[in-house]
Amino acid sequence: MSRRWGCGCGGCLGSVLVTLLVVGALGYFLVYRPIQNFLAGSGAPVQTQTQTANGQTPPAAPQAALTTGDVQRFVRVRRSVRTAMGNSFTGVERVFTDVRNGQAPNIMTVLGVLRDAGGSVGQARAAQQAALEREGLNASRYVYVRGEVNKALGLPDINFQQAAQAISQGKLPDLNTTVRPPDARNAALVAPFKSELTVTAPLGLLGL
Repeated sequence: MSRRWGCGCGGCLGSVLVTLLVVGALGYFLVYRPIQNFLAGSGAPVQTQTQTANGQTPPAAPQAALTTGDVQRFVRVRRSVRTAMGNSFTGVERVFTDVRNGQAPNIMTVLGVLRDAGGSVGQARAAQQAALEREGLNASRYVYVRGEVNKALGLPDINFQQAAQAISQGKLPDLNTTVRPPDARNAALVAPFKSELTVTAPLGLLGL
């Protein structure tokens, strides 16, 4: 008597459905939920770039030369945001250190940071907005100063918030860790504040 291997039509179909449900549940809890929670908590983001309807990134608006006052105001804003992040800053700091040491981030890295920081990013964003108003800095100026500070410190201008927005739209995120060369004049302005700015630099991963 020969033995038949395999499964009935109903059994195989049931197994496929169960697999799809498991995959869907994992995708929801490991990908969709962390991204949506983070974006909902972040509110209106301070963007580093925008895109037009055709997907092209327009040139940044011209900015006046960086001043010592700009850097001082930036330091105070970052100080407020760092305090608002609380213990959630530790995980962001760890990932940022890995990036600085040459470890390229991937989508799972992004999701891990967003999941861990999701509960605090709303408070941090509110603190940032209040600090910007207190210091008289608008969003576009803040973004410009942040970019110049990153260049002066030799840090990549990478933003996991933008990566989250790309993933939520079904696009591949830009996780480029290239460090842009600094402007010598701006680097000299940043130098007196290098220690504190290096400590708070991981906030840039969250678009802060």
